[in-house]
Formats: sequence, structure tokens, C-alpha cells
Amino acid sequence: MTEPTRHACGMAVRRAVLGDAHVDRAEAARTPLDAPFQDLITESAWGTVWASDAISRRERSMLTLALLAATGNFEEIPMHIRATARTGASRRDVMEAFQHVAIYAGVPRANHAIKLAKQTYAEMDEEATR
Repeated sequence: MTEPTRHACGMAVRRAVLGDAHVDRAEAARTPLDAPFQDLITESAWGTVWASDAISRRERSMLTLALLAATGNFEEIPMHIRATARTGASRRDVMEAFQHVAIYAGVPRANHAIKLAKQTYAEMDEEATR
């Protein structure tokens, strides 16, 4: 796949998973300083990894959340919890992934990820009732 095609594909997948509002905010914050990084993640993470049909977006979502928790990259967890509304990963799926994190990467990391998931799901529930 050519670079422009991978970028376009990545942007389409990114929007499908994260939602237009999130991507629009990220693009509006883009600067010449971080533009190369933004292109890198759009083409590699979204245009290659997330664009692959080797596993479902539901499974990829669960893997991503587990990896973020296991590696302590907690800042990204709320964004990916919100994305589960579009990937098909249920709340039970997410809790199952975090239980794996507890066993294989540590209870404190799983515990913190669950705390973030509970907060984010509460916000999502509140937003849905407005």
C-alpha cells in the first residue's frame, strides 16, 4: 500500500474506531512539530495494525486495552474505553481483558485500569441520558 493510501485508510479506520469528534479535535491540535508523529501513528497504528482484518476490531480493542493497562499507559485507556462503543467490545469483554492483566502483569495495574474504565463508563452513561 502506498503512503497516501495507507494514510487515507488509517484516517478512515481511526475515525471509525475513535469517532469523528475525537479525530477532529486531534487534527485541530496538530502542529508542524507533531505532524510527523501524527502521520506515523495514522499510517502505522491505524492504517496497518487496526486496518488488518486478521482479527476483529472487538478483539483488537480488548488487546489494546490489556496492553495499555499492562504497560502502565493509563492515559490512553479512557479513549479506548470510549472506542468500545464502536468496536463491539462489551464491558464484560473489557473486564475479562483486565483480569488477564491482573494475573499476567499485576493486580495494581489492572486495578487502576478498572478504576479508569468505571469512571469512563459512568461518563458515557451520563452522556447517553442527556
